[in-house]
Amino acid sequence: MPYHALLRPFLALPLIVCFLHAQGTEEKESDPRVLKKLEWFQDQKFGLLMHWGTYSQWGIVESWSLCNEDEGWCERKGPYAGDYNEYKKAYENLITTFNPTRFDPARWAAAAKDAGFRYLVFTTKHHDGFCMFDTKQTDYKITSTRCPFHTSPRADITKSLFDAFRAEGIATGTYFSKPDWNIPYYWDPYWQHADRNVNYNIKKYPEKWKRFCDFTYKQIEELMTGYGPIDILWLDGGWVDPKNRDQDVGIPRIAAMARSHQPGLIVVDRAVPGRYENYRTPEQEVPEKPLPYLWETCMTMATSWSYVATDTYKPAGKLIHLLVDIVAKGGNFLLNIGPSPEGELAPDAYARMRDIGAWLRINGEAIYGTRPVAPYKESNICFTRAKDGTIHAIYLTEQNEHTLPATITIRAFQPAPGSAVYLLGHTAPLRWEADGPGMKVYIPEALRSKPPCENAWVLRMEKPGR
Repeated sequence: MPYHALLRPFLALPLIVCFLHAQGTEEKESDPRVLKKLEWFQDQKFGLLMHWGTYSQWGIVESWSLCNEDEGWCERKGPYAGDYNEYKKAYENLITTFNPTRFDPARWAAAAKDAGFRYLVFTTKHHDGFCMFDTKQTDYKITSTRCPFHTSPRADITKSLFDAFRAEGIATGTYFSKPDWNIPYYWDPYWQHADRNVNYNIKKYPEKWKRFCDFTYKQIEELMTGYGPIDILWLDGGWVDPKNRDQDVGIPRIAAMARSHQPGLIVVDRAVPGRYENYRTPEQEVPEKPLPYLWETCMTMATSWSYVATDTYKPAGKLIHLLVDIVAKGGNFLLNIGPSPEGELAPDAYARMRDIGAWLRINGEAIYGTRPVAPYKESNICFTRAKDGTIHAIYLTEQNEHTLPATITIRAFQPAPGSAVYLLGHTAPLRWEADGPGMKVYIPEALRSKPPCENAWVLRMEKPGR
């Protein structure tokens, strides 16, 4: 999973778009190219996150079972669970059996485009250190001769994915773990590792830490120079922070290098406040209220970040409602799918993507390129604002609600006299009348019984007033 940390307190303040990353007295981003890319980011709204690695063969949590912490997500399972050293050896030996011969990046990319995803964030390396790209810094990688998949023409999985997704017009982001539990410069095998952190005194062994910093720098440089245009550098492992055991990996130097190759690159140094946390990433949660800075909820489509054959996937209606709720509050939705060890996506994942895509093809104008508008939500109706001022009111259905109501009442907005109100997916304007400061919209019987989509219905109000 991306990062286990308590979310910062959500501030009950209206979101003002110009607060791209209001972070108190912390240093803010000032590069105009980055600010332009952040404006672009706000328009995308819907991204795909993919956690994939050798761990998918065991159907376990990614990386965390290697970590000696008494947390539920670190629990070891299977025949080696009782002996940590045997477990770690067996886990690292998964490289010798990882062979996703059914990996079809073009199919994934086509399904992602059909689903309405606008950007991809892929785990090029998780905390366990296994690299899903052809790094020259370690042999613990997908292209190693120890890995049976290394002979495939698609062996550099990151490159194959990025090329396929860009061919479908989808932007690319690199998930990269700052900690690396396979490298002796972070977890030195001479000492035991009590937790997720570096297991030696950095001040006492500065040359060892420098080797780790150089290793990290070179790996990110490889990703920024050998994998085409990159839009987002998504850095996980927020405990690698100068304020935590002196774990200063040199993010300003890394960001400068990365942006020299990828001008305007968004850098997301998760949970490390400051200039290089260009947006924040609440995990598996949706804020109760809009936030006064850029943010993106990352969440699993099923229950696990990584592939579990028996996992249960959230219903399409719930995922659509989450997307609407997040966008209405000013955020982006980064939805995770974990591929199988054979290189496939679960049938349920494809089904959810088809259903979300069908809804977005009708109602996408209420999502993409929009900004939040107070009061954001009233009852089961969420609001978004297009850049031309058009207001969309998104009616979230109840479970098993398949028929439009005869009237929809909105208290917050009222169109200008004589202007039109439409239901997206239906060509004819709807009759409406003023109701105090708000409005009532009347739905004809023929439309009520045959709505244009399921799960949520969208009213477009042109020239609205309050």
